[in-house]
Amino acid sequence: MTEAAQTTANVVTLAEALIACPSVTPATGMVFDCLEAQLAPLGFDVHRAISGEAPDGPVENLFAIRKGPEGSRHFAFAGHLDVVPPGEGWSSGAFAPEIRKAPGGDLLYGRGAVDMKGSIAAMVAAVAQIPAEAGSISFVITGDEEGPARYGTLALIDHMRTVGAIPDLCLVGEPTSVSRLGDMMKIGRRGSVNIWLEVEGVQGHVAYPHLADNPITKLVAMLAELDAIVLDEGTDWFQASNLEVTDLTVGNPATNVIPAKASARISIRFNDLHTGESLSQRVSAIAARHGGTARPVVSGEAFLTEPGNFSTLLADAIRAETGVEPELSTSGGTSDARFLKDLSPVIEFGLCNATMHKRDEAVAVDDLEALVRIYRRVTEAALAV
Repeated sequence: MTEAAQTTANVVTLAEALIACPSVTPATGMVFDCLEAQLAPLGFDVHRAISGEAPDGPVENLFAIRKGPEGSRHFAFAGHLDVVPPGEGWSSGAFAPEIRKAPGGDLLYGRGAVDMKGSIAAMVAAVAQIPAEAGSISFVITGDEEGPARYGTLALIDHMRTVGAIPDLCLVGEPTSVSRLGDMMKIGRRGSVNIWLEVEGVQGHVAYPHLADNPITKLVAMLAELDAIVLDEGTDWFQASNLEVTDLTVGNPATNVIPAKASARISIRFNDLHTGESLSQRVSAIAARHGGTARPVVSGEAFLTEPGNFSTLLADAIRAETGVEPELSTSGGTSDARFLKDLSPVIEFGLCNATMHKRDEAVAVDDLEALVRIYRRVTEAALAV
């Protein structure tokens, strides 16, 4: 059997084992047992901890490190073992991994095949081919990336700081590729803030409006002003920030009653021209002018890992294995890279994202094999810098 075939067999076996462990967010238990069993024989010291309480927990997290020689560089892989609920209508069991023939090559089906148990399997398979003396390698793996993320990567970062295991570089295995493996990596992400708006009024009969105070009128005016805002025109690396109304609630079953309260929710995805705090203050001021209140929750700030040595190392590895020139992008939603950027430079790169979160999620076996080679190349290069 060729080395490439051995790698394929190994990475597929590893991915199948992870997929077979149901791990809808927040994940604990079996799937972490599975990953630990894959890492321990490779010489990794594995730390597992559970944090948080319902409804957003408990969450299990795993930090594993194989230390290299004193003073050697430290490269970290990061990702998540939790998955979104599979939903109905799968052509086979969502947690029963299955390989099927397809015109372009074999496909591995199962929830998490792309997002992102396949990538984690590729990380493990890549590291298995790198000698310990090359440098320190760690895995930063959470069970709560698809959920509120309150007790996941943030808890892992606290642990890494406590034990002094701060990486020089960190690669997150999110599925960033679009049309083919290697066509996109993420060097940053926009920030995200959700803001709950509320206007109190005075309930009354619709025939006697002078005795009431309709909160809907005020809320509609507030939303119109917010919707008219042009936050910016984008930057060199970021698309324009956008504000979207995501909910509008009155809850008034009566046709002849002016309600006492009206509520709405907006979501703002913003680039590095703003902060969550500055946008929250701006929205709060507009809400107050219309007699309302605003309650913001910032889930992440915008960040950028400036193009340089790290992105070049990764681009070189991608190009060498696929012949594809990757686009450096900040598009899409948020990821746990928004937390990890406080530890070290961080870039995201992984499988094609066409089927993530969908029924019959599937990854091309050829892509898994290529991803192992890419991860091995970039790790060796990063440790040798």
